[in-house]
Amino acid sequence: MQLNIYETVDEVLKNIAEYFVALASETVSENRRFSVALSGGKSPKKLYALLASDAFKNKVVWDRIDFFFGDERYVPQTDEASNFKMVNDVFFRPLNIPAKHIFSINTALTPVDAASEYSEMINAYFKDKEQRFDLILLGLGDNAHTASLFPYTPVLQETAASVKAVFLRDQQAYRITLTAPLINLARHIAFLVYGQDKANAVYEIIKEQYNAQKFPAQLIKPVTGNLVS
Repeated sequence: MQLNIYETVDEVLKNIAEYFVALASETVSENRRFSVALSGGKSPKKLYALLASDAFKNKVVWDRIDFFFGDERYVPQTDEASNFKMVNDVFFRPLNIPAKHIFSINTALTPVDAASEYSEMINAYFKDKEQRFDLILLGLGDNAHTASLFPYTPVLQETAASVKAVFLRDQQAYRITLTAPLINLARHIAFLVYGQDKANAVYEIIKEQYNAQKFPAQLIKPVTGNLVS
């Protein structure tokens, strides 16, 4: 893993925005579409706003990018807790991203059906090729969860590259998430992490003995791709 440490939040955001632009430009120059799975949460929200700002919006050929989601809360897409709504408000809408390039999770279905449909959607997108996103953006919780891979949940034991529904007993709520094996197929995986409340989780993931049930982010180990944080 390539670990990048910056003194300020602005530096973190600027550098990961430049990283996004560089990867997108490189992929497009190869005459390929750039496939990216986005993260929800407060930290990525600032990144998306920056990418949609005057400083970055003209550096990317946006109609050559296809957007997916690494996970989603099981709420309507109009709900304030929805990852889709957040990204749509601060990123898709300001950049006028066409709906045909946005692959969201259908939370109008049951959690299990939503996960199954999204897995099929990803399969159809990659057709007969390996389900390998060009970039997956990940956040990190103070309990070392990433995407919706939470401590001591059954999804941590999944061995298939797919999408699963996850029930969080402490929240009495469902989420839908890419499994770790699917995330690990990506060409590039980037953790966006900042804030004092995340410092202990970062330490545990890097320094503590491997225990993915307790520290789910330890599951993220690209098969052949690059991992940066």
